[in-house]
Amino acid sequence: QVQLVESGGGLVQAGGSLRLSCTASGTIFSINAMGWYRQAPGKQRELVARMPRGGSTNYADSVKGRFTISRDNAKNTVYLQMNSLKPEDTAVYYCNADILLSASRSVGYWGQGTQVTVSS
Repeated sequence: QVQLVESGGGLVQAGGSLRLSCTASGTIFSINAMGWYRQAPGKQRELVARMPRGGSTNYADSVKGRFTISRDNAKNTVYLQMNSLKPEDTAVYYCNADILLSASRSVGYWGQGTQVTVSS
């Protein structure tokens, strides 16, 4: 059984910073892509940033230059450093990972979500 556990959300003023963390645990053969999505009230869940195990990283246009995704493969952990936060960044942020349970079986997992609130 695999779990993704997120931490680091909270309330911050506009212009401030937060760092989110997400750690995968359980029976894991390997992890391919890891990333972050967010969902604001009344809106669809959207990609924030995604990082393959190898290859180029994708960012939503709205966060480019302000957010940075990174990962520690030895710790099965992905981070999201969020700087220059804006009220429109307010959302529940979800971690996502494509996890290899064996050499031939890949399953996508979601974390429980962490609330980020940016006040103006």
